[in-house]
Amino acid sequence: MSDTNYDWAYSLVDSSRVSTFLISILLIVYGSFRSLNMDQEESQEKDQDSLLSTSSTPANKQSENGVQTIDSTQAMFLPIGASVSLLVMFFFFDSMQVVFALCTAVLATVAFAFLLLPMCQYLIRPCSSGTKISFGCCGRFTAAELMSFAISMGIVFIWIFTGHWLLMDALAMGLCVAMIAFVRLPSLKVSTLLLSGLLIYDVFWVFFSTYIFNANVMVKVATRPAENPVGIVAQKLNLPRAVKDAPQLSLPGKLVFPSYHNNGHFSMLGLGDIVMPGLLLCFVMRYDHWKKKHGVQEQPPKPLVPNLTVVHKLTYFHCSLIGYFIGLLTATIASEVYRAAQPALLYLVPFTLLPLLTMAYLKGDLKRMWNEPFLTPALPKYLEV
Repeated sequence: MSDTNYDWAYSLVDSSRVSTFLISILLIVYGSFRSLNMDQEESQEKDQDSLLSTSSTPANKQSENGVQTIDSTQAMFLPIGASVSLLVMFFFFDSMQVVFALCTAVLATVAFAFLLLPMCQYLIRPCSSGTKISFGCCGRFTAAELMSFAISMGIVFIWIFTGHWLLMDALAMGLCVAMIAFVRLPSLKVSTLLLSGLLIYDVFWVFFSTYIFNANVMVKVATRPAENPVGIVAQKLNLPRAVKDAPQLSLPGKLVFPSYHNNGHFSMLGLGDIVMPGLLLCFVMRYDHWKKKHGVQEQPPKPLVPNLTVVHKLTYFHCSLIGYFIGLLTATIASEVYRAAQPALLYLVPFTLLPLLTMAYLKGDLKRMWNEPFLTPALPKYLEV
């Protein structure tokens, strides 16, 4: 049998594939820990506040630190909104590409500053008291926040002037971590609605959009470069050399890793294939922490299968993370075998969601996880003695 039959197996250990696997998993883990840390800080602030409220917080209420919780209605309509956005970029990209590039640059600046913040806090801790500096209507910021924002702006400007793929990946990583940290799934029901809808969305636009629009809409939008705003400004100012030197920008809506062994080959993974499963893993990490914290006060339901000790020792986060890895591996094998773009969520959603549902059922946690486990019931105003 010729070696060409095993090309798909060799490609799995290619540097571009390995980089995609490692970086996507690290982003999910890091973003989940940042989200959990934000929750703990907010909880500590509430504990120190003398005016605690006894009522439950609505699921779709935006918290003080900018966190947005998705409810069931938003989860059902998000794939529709994503489809509309995809069509707008497909049909009007040429006329609106500068707007897309500028909006992406602004969002990437803020997101990458958030990614750099812990490092800046560590570096500046010895020479800063942590007090916030007022900038009038812009708000109050610590020295570490200003430092991270300045570095982020520098990275974005270098990316605009060079268009280098490594800087684009860095900005995309910041967007991944920020979205995982600032967006919350309140329950397993919302998670199932969201991921199921996005699975259908991904499959339709990758496999079936060609029959309607004579092009793979998802791939076309993801790989289309945008005109550099610097080049457009230079053209208006009649600076031909600056126009010639300004590179086209590949927008950071994906991670791209070139192969060092196969010139011209690269591995690409959309941010949605990281962020959306990442939101589920963030939810189960918060649930694992919540269950461990309240394990003494509340008696969990009796496990349905007490003999499966491995199931009961394995955390939900580890179960979902293993499922994500297997799903990503399956998607990679499918793309190599069929030599065509694959909807990654077709593999990621079943391999992360189904084992999680099965494990929650076996542990007796399914009912609790399905119905917003983090909400604290409101206490009665008058207690009977």
